[in-house]
Amino acid sequence: MSETHIHIISFDIPYPPNYGGVIDVYYKLKALHDAGVKIHLHCFQYHRDSSPNLNSLCEEVLYYPRKTGIFSAITLKPYIVQSRRCKKLLERLQQDDYPILFEGLHTCYYLKNKKLRNRFKIYRESNIEHHYYFHLSRAEKNIFKRIFFFISSLKLKLFQTNLAFASLMLTVSEEDTHYLAHRFPAVRVKYLPSFHYNELVQSPTGKGSYVLYQGNLSVGENYKAAGFLLREVISGLDIRFVIAGMNPPEHLKQLIRKYPNAEVIANPDDETLFRLIRDAQVNIMVTFQPTGLKLKLLNALYNGRFCLVNPEMIAGTEIGELCETASNSEGLRRKLEDLMKKDFTPEMIRHRQQVLDKWHSNKKNCKTLLDFLSMSGKVSATYSSDPE
Repeated sequence: MSETHIHIISFDIPYPPNYGGVIDVYYKLKALHDAGVKIHLHCFQYHRDSSPNLNSLCEEVLYYPRKTGIFSAITLKPYIVQSRRCKKLLERLQQDDYPILFEGLHTCYYLKNKKLRNRFKIYRESNIEHHYYFHLSRAEKNIFKRIFFFISSLKLKLFQTNLAFASLMLTVSEEDTHYLAHRFPAVRVKYLPSFHYNELVQSPTGKGSYVLYQGNLSVGENYKAAGFLLREVISGLDIRFVIAGMNPPEHLKQLIRKYPNAEVIANPDDETLFRLIRDAQVNIMVTFQPTGLKLKLLNALYNGRFCLVNPEMIAGTEIGELCETASNSEGLRRKLEDLMKKDFTPEMIRHRQQVLDKWHSNKKNCKTLLDFLSMSGKVSATYSSDPE
């Protein structure tokens, strides 16, 4: 295998890989490492400890403090970008001519810097960020956070013009591909599904006894979805409903107490969450913002039985055929009552595996990424389908 090097700039320390964005980063690192790529990882650090687990995957792991606080908030640049600037990072990137992968708009402070003018620069999209923050502002109950998210959405839309300096954009959904290709016709935009921690479908057959909704419950989008499901879907049904996730706010806990068939499991560890997903009869997921790919949906498809979603949850993806879909509360109620009576069969598992192998195999997507890297003219990427 020819020696291939790449710089990867991560918005956070990608270990442990226990939330959406860092899951894609970490399992991308793992796939590239397994393919023999030499990774130079740059992490912004602000609420996680440095991780020795990353050393086994990378040639070097460098950490930079995130510059949080008021001075990063009072500029025209978005806070998530302005707070991730460090001259040492720019200096390190100039020491060679390897391709640079910017993970998310958060890390793109130096994307158009003149000192990197001749470099092959890849923007890894995870969301159309100004859309995402606009929806966060609409879902947020706290007036100060709502204003912050709205202003952030305006700044992010303005900063998005910097993406014209990317050599290549890699998106997480077909919808986002079309959006960015239209906005930046001079830049090559390609769809590359998110990396994740599953390869084999391990869904149990038969029936489960409850419905599960799970997500980071401190995020406005998620506690809004949980509240909608409680009030509009679960209410009046004789079905056990479990809500699981990180840091549920007090107002959500109070709402759950009003429903005798509902319970909340706060901050479950990985083992508990995995068991909850597997043992549920239905993993129900709704979103009010069709942005990016929700990795929790992939996790449920690989490990759970039936998945019931609204159309926004599967927008721009190829896995809609693996889900039951309803566009309103009445449709979700009817589907839920029907699914609680059905067995999950071995034939369903085989079909799931075929569809997921086509689109979401880490090995296949790693090969695609290496093919893209070969476009840089700086590397000669080769790949073994069964790396040692």
